[in-house]
Amino acid sequence: MKPFVILRVASGLSFLFALGHTLGARRSWSPVGDNEVLQAMRSVQFRVGGLSRSFLDFYLGFGFLLSVYLLLQAVLLWMLAGLARSNPDGARPFVLAFTAASVAITVLSWRFLFPVPTVFAAVLAICIGLALVGR
Repeated sequence: MKPFVILRVASGLSFLFALGHTLGARRSWSPVGDNEVLQAMRSVQFRVGGLSRSFLDFYLGFGFLLSVYLLLQAVLLWMLAGLARSNPDGARPFVLAFTAASVAITVLSWRFLFPVPTVFAAVLAICIGLALVGR
């Protein structure tokens, strides 16, 4: 399969990853439901930069930031597919960078998260890696 096609598939996977991440964070999600930890995260308020925030605000905020970056990755992979079609050698360093980042995200997901994001990250890393070796 041509690298530009694989990168378009990777773009779609990244979009689905962003969508799933965003939908999973719409509410104060927890695999065990509402619990003492979430209640404490909501109730402990502190001042930062002149504003009152909770630990849950930071937790959700960083989660939504990650969703934005996943969406950006989807857009960049789509654009990179066009470059790979017209200038494969010019695209190669960018594909290598995305591959390395995707492998690192897979390892971090395996270590700190749970199977769903780990599988998404691994499939994405494999997909982008295939674009790296494809011709």
